[in-house]
Amino acid sequence: MTTSNRTIFSAENIDVFYGTSQILFDLSIAVSEGQTMALLGRNGAGKSTTLKALAGLAPPKRGKTIVLGVEMQRRKPHVIARAGLGYVPEDRQVFPEHSVEDNLLIAEKKGPNGEDYWNLARIYEMLPMLEPLKGRMAGRLSGGEQQMLTIGRTLMGNPIGLLLDEPSEGLAPVIVQQIGALLRKLRAMGVTVLLAEQNMHFCLGIASHATVIDKGEIVYRDTIEALRANEDVKARYLAL
Repeated sequence: MTTSNRTIFSAENIDVFYGTSQILFDLSIAVSEGQTMALLGRNGAGKSTTLKALAGLAPPKRGKTIVLGVEMQRRKPHVIARAGLGYVPEDRQVFPEHSVEDNLLIAEKKGPNGEDYWNLARIYEMLPMLEPLKGRMAGRLSGGEQQMLTIGRTLMGNPIGLLLDEPSEGLAPVIVQQIGALLRKLRAMGVTVLLAEQNMHFCLGIASHATVIDKGEIVYRDTIEALRANEDVKARYLAL
């Protein structure tokens, strides 16, 4: 899938604080239509905070966040979600006492321009492991099953852009492979994704572009292939 030059969502020169501690410093990032952008960096570099700023969960003190050309930095998270930005949190946050299918139906809505591509049938087609579990309480799922459910639940809102926070973290290799396969399918469909990850190798076969964050600042941005070849950047900012 080729990408266009149309920016779907972005942050411009944002500063973000938790209390009195500044986490992001004059950070700018833009994700174009059809891109799968990997936001890479060590633990504590500011990846999750960048996604939370875009989603309205960590509003910037300075700068702008924009979805489809509309400024969002002072808006509530539910308003940003209705504008088309879907957020998959690191800690999954399923509704544990509701069934898998109820978790999906809770999030069902049309996209900002009436898009209704994603429905139960399509989610079960894309995430076949969920259909046999549809009557099970979400709190009884494994971590990998919950991760798949959370991605499916977010897609049920027909977002125009996806924010995925560390989807491979702490999961068994077979589940990581399944999530990778799903993200490759979404990329092939032209879904616009910002993927925050520590695991560079997971992203190499998935992302089209890469942005590296270190100590709350963007230090590198290019195609994923350029990052693959850049030993200096990998050693300086991504080596564990």
